[in-house]
Amino acid sequence: MPTAIITTDDLREFKTELLEAFKKLLESNSTTKNKKYLKSNEIMELLQVSPGTLQTLRINGTLPYTKIGGIIYYDAEEIQKVMEENKVKH
Repeated sequence: MPTAIITTDDLREFKTELLEAFKKLLESNSTTKNKKYLKSNEIMELLQVSPGTLQTLRINGTLPYTKIGGIIYYDAEEIQKVMEENKVKH
């Protein structure tokens, strides 16, 4: 079995490649996170609530939404605003 010797230059190169890969991942995630409108499944994931809870929040007027056809959209800024308004301060 041949052995390979890893030098500090190899480690630096690996580190650089790894950091570049992380940067690309973070950039791709940040573009999907900054969407103007979110669908119900994205809101459920964001708020960690069930479909029933999300429906209740819509019905009682807690979460503003827009319905086009059969699809419900939520303005991401409005959701953030609702979260800030309902923040509990001690």
